[in-house]
Amino acid sequence: MQIEIQRCNRKSVVITVNSKAEVIIKAPYNTTNAEIQEILQKRAKWIKDHVDKVKKEIERAKSVEPLSNEELSKLGDKAVEYIPKRVEYFAPKVGVQYGRITIRNQKSRWGSCSSKGNLNFNCLLMLTPPEIIDYVVVHELCHRKEMNHSFQFWALVEKVLPDYRERRKWLDENGGVIIGRME
Repeated sequence: MQIEIQRCNRKSVVITVNSKAEVIIKAPYNTTNAEIQEILQKRAKWIKDHVDKVKKEIERAKSVEPLSNEELSKLGDKAVEYIPKRVEYFAPKVGVQYGRITIRNQKSRWGSCSSKGNLNFNCLLMLTPPEIIDYVVVHELCHRKEMNHSFQFWALVEKVLPDYRERRKWLDENGGVIIGRME
């Protein structure tokens, strides 16, 4: 298993497995190689489980047709029409303001929220059921209050969407195949 280590200006170490089943570790500049090795040993099972999951998603994605540029463009147009309305609907329920909304074609994220309050959403959300789109919208809006995935963050999500765990599970189980349709 190949592991890429990226040293950057951050406060903690984060491990991710990307859509190609590659392991990426982002670590503060002052983190020693020994500390990184220790973290890798502690997180070995999590890493293996996630690499295996992504590899299965890659195999499942091979059975579906890749999206053409025209199809991606149409999904983008649909998302520009649909998603801002959902953001507008849920923002008062979460109790937040937001900045600009951008729709993108992304291979690794369904959405993101910047510290300035700008929201980004993946056009591939339009291939998911409406309740999944709503989950991603609420998730990103809750980051306006909590820029992390702490207990407090998930409590905010649950307050708006009591069944968020089922929605999140659906996305976890099916999202990889959808994202795998991007070439």
